[in-house]
Amino acid sequence: MNPVAFIEAKRDGLPNEAGQIREFVRLVSKGELADYQISAWLMAVFFNGLSEEENSVFTEALAGSGRRVRFPDSFLAVDKHSTGGVGDKTTLIVVPLAAACGVPVAKLSGRGLGFTGGTIDKLESIPGFRSRLDMETFMRQVEETGCAVSGHSGELAPAEARFYELRDVTGTIPSIPLITSSIVSKKLAGGSSAFVFDVKCGSGAFMQDLVSAKTLAKQLVSLSSFLGRTAMALVTDMSQPLGKWVGNAAEVMEAIEVLKGSGPPDTRLLSIKLAGAMLFLGGRVEDLLQGEEAAERSLDSGEGFAMFERMVKAQGGDIREFIKNSNNKNLLAPSVHDVRADRDGWVNHCDARAIGEVVRLLDGGRLTREQEIDQTVCCELLAKTGDRICKGDIVARLYCQKDDSRKKEALARLEGAFSLGEEVRPGDIVIDVEGPVFAG
Repeated sequence: MNPVAFIEAKRDGLPNEAGQIREFVRLVSKGELADYQISAWLMAVFFNGLSEEENSVFTEALAGSGRRVRFPDSFLAVDKHSTGGVGDKTTLIVVPLAAACGVPVAKLSGRGLGFTGGTIDKLESIPGFRSRLDMETFMRQVEETGCAVSGHSGELAPAEARFYELRDVTGTIPSIPLITSSIVSKKLAGGSSAFVFDVKCGSGAFMQDLVSAKTLAKQLVSLSSFLGRTAMALVTDMSQPLGKWVGNAAEVMEAIEVLKGSGPPDTRLLSIKLAGAMLFLGGRVEDLLQGEEAAERSLDSGEGFAMFERMVKAQGGDIREFIKNSNNKNLLAPSVHDVRADRDGWVNHCDARAIGEVVRLLDGGRLTREQEIDQTVCCELLAKTGDRICKGDIVARLYCQKDDSRKKEALARLEGAFSLGEEVRPGDIVIDVEGPVFAG
């Protein structure tokens, strides 16, 4: 192919032919194209987009650039993907919850980058947990245990990783066709037959406005369908953190609370909604309501937690040791600082992004992919949007290391994350739903 002509066509708003798209991806995968040529095409896509057909060919080519997980034809595995949020520990809950209800879950997850946390980082706070499984072990565990959560393998969709690296440094991350192709290509390679997408919307999400979040949700479902996969997308609120805790080990603690039938109402409700969608797409129930009812029963009976225990054990983790450390307060950083309200009022905003940035500032998250994180750094939220508070009440509690010189800056940021005013009601956790059963 002529890469210059390929780039020029997209620059001028013309379609790229399917065969040329496949060849372009192949050359990228083989390292036979210069970074500046790949970057030029990405920028052209950023401005001129991709048609549904172009994006489906591009996505399939990305998925086919490496190995693919292949389950038996009769094995209907479901995957769940979140676009990333602050305090979002739902994967830890819905994966074992759906599996306990009879839907196999093959979950490939990532680490956190930026102000949002990563599922793999959270699970690594459990002693002995193996977060990266080889493909054969991953497939066997899903078939035998019912679920597995593993870090992405470099064998799966390697070309996508190259495109992502360049998007990250060329200002082309916020392109919906490129976002959808990145997400769906990895889901295709992961071997699942159906996908549930949790598209976050608000200050703690990459899609901060509702129009963009709905557009992304619609296109994720459409692209998946075009490629022969059933999908549903829930647009969910991320204007404030999910749950009470933000931070790796603390979020695992909270997920266990929910799996045992308690925990914060918003985390419990969203987990039930997502698991219900997974049960519906997995063919275990006839509609979403039945799925949610089954998920709730599994939570309250303890079946979801029992499956979580089995999954952790299968991956070498010691959940009993984790719970023992949790009960002894060994999972929280030792230096504790309270943030108090300076007047009476109603909390009318609890800025998710600001709180995520505070945890990252103190090494609870990463500024680079290579950075080691502190699993014990966390923030406990004692007030959220819609709560009535009095002057002097604790609204948040920060846990960090005793010798951390950045705690003063972190506390100032944390104080600024809360605003008081007139009484407001928090919005619904699920804002919108996109999926085949809702067409028209």
